[in-house]
Amino acid sequence: MNIGIKRVYEPPEKEDGVRILVDRLWPRGLTKEKASVDIWLKEIAPSTNLRKWFAHDHDKWTEFKTRYRAELKENDKQVALLKEQVKKGKVTLMYGAKDEECNEAVVLQEFLEKL
Repeated sequence: MNIGIKRVYEPPEKEDGVRILVDRLWPRGLTKEKASVDIWLKEIAPSTNLRKWFAHDHDKWTEFKTRYRAELKENDKQVALLKEQVKKGKVTLMYGAKDEECNEAVVLQEFLEKL
């Protein structure tokens, strides 16, 4: 599959394809123009409770992935919207977290690649 991930604060590039923000909250300090987001799928992001529980604590990463995958399996509508975009061509999942290895976009990319 042609799914990339990128921090939303990085400059857009042609190779990004369709830029899809997968955070529940809009990135702090970023205008819509500067973010250059094509689609905002905030409902595909981890639930507020899960996001607050995780709080980017690396010790909770494995459990976070398990819980978030469970949420994704129950979120048919949003996953279908994302899969539809992936079928059309290159997609880049955009996220705001500072941690490039432990964030919802990483889990979402793995989840989609296994479908």
